[in-house]
Amino acid sequence: MSDHPVLSLSGITKSYNSGKPNEVTVLRGIDLDVARGEVVALVAPSGAGKSTLLHIAGLLDTPDKGTVAIGGADMTGKRDAARTAVRRDDVGFIYQFHHLLPEFSALENVVLPQLANGISRQAAQTRAMELLDQVGVAQRATHRPAALSGGEQQRVAFCRALANAPKLLLADEPTGNLDPETSETVFAALMGLVRSTGLSALIATHNLELAARMDRQIRLDQGALTG
Repeated sequence: MSDHPVLSLSGITKSYNSGKPNEVTVLRGIDLDVARGEVVALVAPSGAGKSTLLHIAGLLDTPDKGTVAIGGADMTGKRDAARTAVRRDDVGFIYQFHHLLPEFSALENVVLPQLANGISRQAAQTRAMELLDQVGVAQRATHRPAALSGGEQQRVAFCRALANAPKLLLADEPTGNLDPETSETVFAALMGLVRSTGLSALIATHNLELAARMDRQIRLDQGALTG
């Protein structure tokens, strides 16, 4: 097994409207390693740049300066096809809103990314049902998103993010759209999935109680990391 961190960010800088009078620097020399099996809480106020940081970490955006490595592979300057392949195979994304495909059932939403990755339908359905069962929504597998509660929708989204067995999970306020009781249930389901699979995860949250239950907390403030 490789000793490389699953995620390594080095010297990440990002500005918008670069070189213009209204230039805004969002990230200032970010350095961060996430080890194998480590769950890191990213705590930041709204507008601090945590979504930008997650998008760069997940190869959805590029930094102005610095390097991003996934599993020891430096992705700096890689072609779009290579970045897309790493996103598909090695990175799972969860957002505040579930973004499930409304015309498909919960099961189908978890099966589809596996089919796109070349997995047989039978194997994809088996894995999807295992994941849905693990988060307590297997009995809702045939329901479309509109027929699911907010907490159920988000748990299905977790399963979809883990469907292709990524190395790294990136989550942007995954319980931020839920009431406190549902948030607790959904967070417990997420942590159960992460721990059972040995995933590495970087989870942005403003909930300090949830952050305290992760392995480590880091704070993003004025474009720099502390903690």
